[in-house]
Amino acid sequence: MDLLLAIQNLNVSYGAVQALKGISLELNRGNIVAVLGSNGAGKTTLLKAISGLIPIRSGNVLLKGKNLATILPYQRIVYGISHVPEGRRVFATLTVDENLNLGGYGVRNQPMGKEMNKIKEWIFELFPILKERRRQLAGTLSGGEQQMLAIGRGLICKPQILLMDEPSLGLAPIIVQEIFRVIRQIHQEEKVSILLVEQNARKALSISNYAYILETGKIPVQGKPEDLKNDERIRAAYLGGNKIPRPLTRS
Repeated sequence: MDLLLAIQNLNVSYGAVQALKGISLELNRGNIVAVLGSNGAGKTTLLKAISGLIPIRSGNVLLKGKNLATILPYQRIVYGISHVPEGRRVFATLTVDENLNLGGYGVRNQPMGKEMNKIKEWIFELFPILKERRRQLAGTLSGGEQQMLAIGRGLICKPQILLMDEPSLGLAPIIVQEIFRVIRQIHQEEKVSILLVEQNARKALSISNYAYILETGKIPVQGKPEDLKNDERIRAAYLGGNKIPRPLTRS
């Protein structure tokens, strides 16, 4: 397999609180890797550390073998890493078009003119409602439309890796279906590698090549989706049934 992103023994702290405790994971080119876990497990912290939004205490973030430790957050877009944050984070007072334009800001050889229009048309094919709303202020969109815009903004720079933080959070079931359809489509048609943080474990496992379970800053369990779905403790904790009383561990 072609290893694209490697996280090695990553430690991140917020003051005296250690949020990530020596975790390691890998993302191969062309794969979708899911990171599952409950609130407070460290999932968002992981993505922020990869995109450089928070400092790491120790460990490595390697992109095709290159250590990104000295690469500033906006520069990581140049290296092909795009981050779709939790909670959408669109620019409410800017239009849909202007939000999309900002997705390529700071990128060397950023798309302009005809190239930008071509990429936008592709995004509008993924999310037709955005084309209808392109002159509308982002803050007036519904939650689902804002999520579509956040994903579109992340795709403007044509990334190698898309970091997605809880794309289905707070959305109606019919919109969740649409969001996951698009994730599958951009993965299959554009060969974008995706690191997907998601609480909807069933949906995430249904489209992933590999998955990690994150609990209180550690990864106690990892494996192929079909294996995790057949694990009774994983099923109880994340796929329905009674909540398990103790942390997941492997002997």
